[in-house]
Order: sequence, then structure tokens, then C-alpha cells
Amino acid sequence: MPESEVRYVWLFVFFDLPVGTKPERRDATRFRNFLKDDGYMMLQYSVYSRVCRGEDSAMKHIARVTKNLPGRGSIRALQVTDRQYSRMHLLLGEATKTESVGSRQMVLL
Repeated sequence: MPESEVRYVWLFVFFDLPVGTKPERRDATRFRNFLKDDGYMMLQYSVYSRVCRGEDSAMKHIARVTKNLPGRGSIRALQVTDRQYSRMHLLLGEATKTESVGSRQMVLL
């Protein structure tokens, strides 16, 4: 597929994991570390996102998340186009350093 036809999509992973016991905290930490190691950036404490090169790449990453799910909790994945992602509004606070880097990386791709 020519570079001009590539559709970049953003994959969001939202989660709410139990952390009441030591094993639950360990599982939650392992899951967060997996997301970071797999190229996700943290938007908020339990909201991570990454850019994917097309639908096939997004599905590959959803499968990887599925293989690394903790035993309990609530986890959701959402895929949006790059154009939809660019329309996100930050309503309070400032963009994190990671978000700023992520935006510049998207321009370079």
C-alpha cells in the first residue's frame, strides 16, 4: 500500500482493575507495564493509547492485549481514526510530555 494511502488509527485501552490485594496489585502493574512495553502512552492513569498503521495493525495489538489480560477487572479497547483523535480536546491541565512527543511522532510518520 503506498504511503499516501495508509490510514493511521489510534487504539485506546481503558481499564479498571482491582488492587485490593497484593496479587491484584501485581497483576495490574504487570498489565500497565505490558502496555508501556508494547508502545502505548499513558493519557490518564487507566487510559492508554498507541498509534497503529491501519486496521490490521490495530487488530494485532488488540490480540496482544487479549493475551496479556489480568485475571479480573474491566478492560475495553476503542479504535479511532487519526482525524478523530486530532479532534480530542484537553479540558483541564496540560498535555503530558509523552503526549507532546506522540503528536510529533505522528507528523513524522
